[in-house]
Amino acid sequence: MSSKTDQAALVANLFESFRQQNGERNVALLETHISYVLLNGQHAYKIKKAIKLDFLDFSTLDRRRHYCEEELRLNRRFAPQLYLDVVAIGGSVAVPQIENPEPAIEYAVKMREFPQTMLAENLMASGDLHDNQIEQLARRLASFHAECRKATYDCAFGSADSVLHTARDNFPEIRGLLSESADLADLAQIEQWTETEFSAHSGLFAERKAGGFVRECHGDLHLGNLALIDGEMSLFDCIEFNEEFRWIDVMSEVAFLAMDLDAHRAADFAFLFLNAYLQETGDFAGLALLRFYVVYRAMVRAKVALLQMNGKDGQEAMEKYRCYVDLVKRWMSVPTVGLILMHGLSGSGKSRLSRRLLQKASAIRLRSDVERKRLAALPPSADSRSSIDADLYDSAMTEATYGRLLSVTQAILRAGYSAVVDATFLKHRQRKMFSDWAGMAAVPCAILCVTAPVEVLRERVALRVRKGDDASEANLGVLEHQLQTAEPLDADEAATALVYDSTLAFEADDNVAAIRELLARLKEPL
Repeated sequence: MSSKTDQAALVANLFESFRQQNGERNVALLETHISYVLLNGQHAYKIKKAIKLDFLDFSTLDRRRHYCEEELRLNRRFAPQLYLDVVAIGGSVAVPQIENPEPAIEYAVKMREFPQTMLAENLMASGDLHDNQIEQLARRLASFHAECRKATYDCAFGSADSVLHTARDNFPEIRGLLSESADLADLAQIEQWTETEFSAHSGLFAERKAGGFVRECHGDLHLGNLALIDGEMSLFDCIEFNEEFRWIDVMSEVAFLAMDLDAHRAADFAFLFLNAYLQETGDFAGLALLRFYVVYRAMVRAKVALLQMNGKDGQEAMEKYRCYVDLVKRWMSVPTVGLILMHGLSGSGKSRLSRRLLQKASAIRLRSDVERKRLAALPPSADSRSSIDADLYDSAMTEATYGRLLSVTQAILRAGYSAVVDATFLKHRQRKMFSDWAGMAAVPCAILCVTAPVEVLRERVALRVRKGDDASEANLGVLEHQLQTAEPLDADEAATALVYDSTLAFEADDNVAAIRELLARLKEPL
């Protein structure tokens, strides 16, 4: 292929042959700034543009073949059902032949075609993206990250210096594209915040790499690169053309999708995704860097928006840029944080309610059932076959569990996020260790008592045991033990505790009043 013009002609002719063979309604041509994607109703063929940019080089046929093979290799890590082969295109520019034997005049990645309506960004736009899909995605990402290759000590990728250098690179280019004084002032503020935030956590960036958190990730995880395929949310189209963009801290990857969900006005989804990922991985230490990475990722998107300014689209691009800047300013501003202690017997509905609270309060949730098993190196779904007050549930392990809950809660709050601790808190000393620390740290703390009649508790626990799909191992014997040994709130606790009746709808007047007061308390300093 002698030129970009020849390649564009080849793609046009290939599209026309698809149209003649398959009918106009069954074919489509999609174009990005670095590729063409031809759809024929069954398969997608992705051709890399014959271009050379600062961050990629597809200028020769050999390079395009190499990066087609890299795209196949890398994306098969998480979407083997989607990525099928690298195929040659033979014939001539005028009469190209797909999947033709050598000699090749071009190469393409052959993929299984899926309906564009199944793209996550289109599901979001149509209101068909749901909580369970977000949580499923988080679990898949956590599993993928667990299997990724880790950066070695002598590798430059993911070092503290490279992280700062990459973040800094955005600002000069953006500054050259702005003219309004208010926009320039905002940019200067964001640039200064980036330097300050990095300095505050420079040691942690280095610790993260030493700890194996810099891995060969996806690198471009946003709603346009996620799709619902065969009923499961799947990742695709990772970064193949630049290793530096792919070898990153896993929290940078998490931040990218959280930012994109927020940019789509779905902060509730962002925190649901974040919480599901943290529950799987236990990587709560990474929260201290989340704001830095969210701001970095948003500014990359802001820069891309500005680079698209031309002609009549200029105003639209500038509005998009400013939306990203507004998002950045929200994340830069650390809100007042608070602590919610869920309190109630097994089956009362604490976990279901706390799942809704973490979305409404943009909070991080800790589940005692999950953290207890993490201490024992067990996955959340494991059945420890423990007895009451023995094995995983003996007094020593229970003390250790509440100790871990407190230490992680402290880390969450110090990172600038409210915390929801989902545990029974049936003993006074367990509640006191949290409320005492909150008092010393001047963190608003509220106890939310989740209640239901005993017969309802028994029904729910029995049903949960039969289903066997929850981290909790509480059975009817455990519930009866709790009923006999639970220590009620003392007078001081009862005077300020809020009550939620889980037998009523979430929108019931009494429940709404309790939740509103709870959220209001989190925003008020002591």
